[in-house]
Amino acid sequence: MNPITIGSFEDFAKFIGQDLGVSDYHQITQEQINKFADATLDHQWIHTEPDRAKREGAFGDTIAHGYLTLSLVPFLWEQVVSVQNLKMMVNYGIENLRFAQAVLVNNEVRLNAHLKNVVNLRGTIKAEVDVTLEIKDQKKPAFTGTLVFLYHFHS
Repeated sequence: MNPITIGSFEDFAKFIGQDLGVSDYHQITQEQINKFADATLDHQWIHTEPDRAKREGAFGDTIAHGYLTLSLVPFLWEQVVSVQNLKMMVNYGIENLRFAQAVLVNNEVRLNAHLKNVVNLRGTIKAEVDVTLEIKDQKKPAFTGTLVFLYHFHS
């Protein structure tokens, strides 16, 4: 899928209330989970010890950190929307984030995005994007929430 190209407030405004699209699927590997554990110092066994997770865990295998799945948003977002003419972008907030289901090692996830609203705040563009991180072949998503981005475009 080709991402939607956005280069201004007006480009964003055309999509208010609409689905923006979905990313490709991305597989969560044990190596990625382990690297995230190293980076965040979160080595809880349910994430990093496959044998123990299979033996003692509630999921039958290791699971990705919830925040690992959330940290994939920038990578997946770029597959949905290509923002051009950009001076700077700031992650402003996350509203109503809910982790709905664990992502097991080797599951594939993708981002589904819907533009809730966009507002021009004296030249700073505030975009509110409803997102769902879908898990391939699962009914329940990994998470849902509203991401708030601030975009500063070149004139």
